[in-house]
Amino acid sequence: MILKNLGYFLSEALTSMYRNRLLSFATVSTMAISVLFLGVAVLMTLNAGSLMDKLEADIEIVAFLDDSLTKAQISDLEDRLAELPGVETVTFVSKDEALERLNARFTTENYEISKTLGKNPLPNSYEVKAQDPENVEKLAQEIKTMDGIYKVNYGQEVVEKLFQVTKWVRIISVGLMVLLAIGSVFLIATTIRLAIFARRKEIYLMKLIGATDWFVRWPFFIEGITLGVAGAAIAVAALALGYNSLLANLQTAFFFVPLVHQPSTLLRMYLSLLGAGALLGITGTFISLNRFLDI
Repeated sequence: MILKNLGYFLSEALTSMYRNRLLSFATVSTMAISVLFLGVAVLMTLNAGSLMDKLEADIEIVAFLDDSLTKAQISDLEDRLAELPGVETVTFVSKDEALERLNARFTTENYEISKTLGKNPLPNSYEVKAQDPENVEKLAQEIKTMDGIYKVNYGQEVVEKLFQVTKWVRIISVGLMVLLAIGSVFLIATTIRLAIFARRKEIYLMKLIGATDWFVRWPFFIEGITLGVAGAAIAVAALALGYNSLLANLQTAFFFVPLVHQPSTLLRMYLSLLGAGALLGITGTFISLNRFLDI
């Protein structure tokens, strides 16, 4: 029945959208903004997750050694560190190597940090990488109690702060998405309600001559889905153009930032956004039909 009358359903849906074109335009615009915010929030979440994975993988515990340790004691300490549960690698960094790293980072043509420091004040140290980044804090506390180590540093505090920022970004993004989604559903429901009101006499006559409930409902569902997908398509096009431009400009300058760029991942996200637009359209139509179409 649906395929047989599909031409009629489409014609009725298009006629209704044209008749209420200003409201249809407002609905598509709001839907586009809603889905665009949804897409931005999803991209932010994906990129934040990618960045967090990289930061967690780069977390290292730096254990500074007492200057009084002999070479034999330093070697013995390395063995004890390597035997700790959860340790992946242990790398010795001499005070001379530490100073070279500091020089490479801060020395310029007119300034050399080693001259300012004079005698090398840096201690020998071990860089310890954990198998599981979540166990870094526990492992650091255990290393701190070992003889021959006077201080332990690790980057967990920075990562925890970044987690907090990411958490609030997600909360705010979800809040905006929910508000805009509600607005989109409301506008679609209003559009369908006006369409029902404009065709109330026709619907009444159709029911008198035996039209089924779904024969009357289908044009409205098609209208709602069309409005939802149209808004989502505009948002996806804008998001794809904007994100591709962002990737082109940032990947060269900020090559160390792990931005999501895999075509398959982005394609799945874009298709999901189109599906979200259709779902919002169906939801608004369903609400309007149940509340305002007495059939």
